[in-house]
This record gives sequence, structure tokens and C-alpha cells, in this order.
Amino acid sequence: MRYDFLLFDADGTLLDFLKSEHEALCDVLKINGIQPTDDKVKLYSGINDSLWKLLERGEIEKKTLLVRRFELLLEALGENADARKMSVDYASKLSEKGYLLEGAEQMCQALYGKARMFIVTNGLEMVQRGRYARCGIDRYFEKIFISDKIGFQKPSVHFFESVAASVEGFEKSRALIIGDSLTSDMRGGLNFGIDTCWYNPDGKQCPSDMKLTHISNTFEDVVQFILGEDSI
Repeated sequence: MRYDFLLFDADGTLLDFLKSEHEALCDVLKINGIQPTDDKVKLYSGINDSLWKLLERGEIEKKTLLVRRFELLLEALGENADARKMSVDYASKLSEKGYLLEGAEQMCQALYGKARMFIVTNGLEMVQRGRYARCGIDRYFEKIFISDKIGFQKPSVHFFESVAASVEGFEKSRALIIGDSLTSDMRGGLNFGIDTCWYNPDGKQCPSDMKLTHISNTFEDVVQFILGEDSI
């Protein structure tokens, strides 16, 4: 067994965020008198992703991001709805959308009890906890660490320092972060000095300047890497 402490990202690693985002945004558009379409969801997703990258770099505050993404969406669509109301509506709807990625629960089952498992995620506490409870994934994890509660975002080393301080007996040399994001999960793990496992189901190219411990294209490979055996 290579590791005693497994830090899992949530969205895109355990949960199907794209499905949750699509459903929640469509609900919000309808509520606010805007006809939902796939193109509008795609537009919002691009705006949201770009703002979250700014947040990861410390170039925007989260409270600003939560409203600004809807302001930019409304500007692009030429609509006059209330961006602040849409932000509140979206948080409420998103908290109801908890969908696991196929194979994620089997991975958790294979690792459960063999190492101490934690979720480490950027996001809003009320939204994230609602989604985890709905899909039932929270039962596999000892603690859930959410940036909204901690006060720092991945990839900040302060986020990971807070996690380590809250886990009794934590040892960096026995810890691994598993996640799909190079900019928050992998960069955060490298910043903090722990091993990294990039969950990369789409087979994307890893930047040459990022020396990751392991790259997995499947959940089966994640388990095999951690346990050193064929476990799913």
C-alpha cells in the first residue's frame, strides 16, 4: 500500500459536474424567462471556467465571481435579467444535482478501509455538501474540505496546510491527491509537496513542466496504482 492519506477532488473526478451544471443552468434560465439551449449552456460554461481560473490565481474574489459570470452571460445574450438573483437561483439548483461519474463509486468501494479518504474541493459549502449527500458518495470519506469553509482555494498551499492540520497524523510522504484539474489539483499537490495522480480520462497532454507522480486514464488504473494490484 503506497499511501495512507488519499485526497480526492470532487467535480470531474468523482462527480459529473457537466451534467449538474447543464441541468442547473437550464433550470435557472427558465426561471428567469430565458429559453435554455445547449449553446447558452456552452457559453456560460466557458465564462465560468475562465473566471475560476482567475480565482485560482488570486485575481478575482469568489463573491465577485458568483455574480460576474451571470452578468457576462446576460451581456453576451443581450438579456436584462437580474444577475444576482440568477446567482442565488443557480446555487440552489446546483445543490440538488449530484451525479456520480460511471465507475467512481466502485473505485471508492475498492479503496475504502484501505486508506483514509478525504474530499478536497473548491466551491460553496451549501452547494457541495448537498450534491454529495444526494449521490451518497460522502459515506466513503472521513472528512470533506471545501474552499468556501477553509478560506483558501486550491492550488494555494494554505488550502493544503489547513487540510493537513485538520487530519490527525497526516504525513506528506504518505499522501496522494487525485484529481482531474492540472491547475488546481495537480498544481496544488506539487505546491504542497505531496504525490499527484492526474485523472485524465480524455488523454490530454501533460505540460512538460509538471512532473506528476502518476497519470491515470481510468478509475481502475487509479486503484491499481494506489494498491499496487488489480482491484476492480
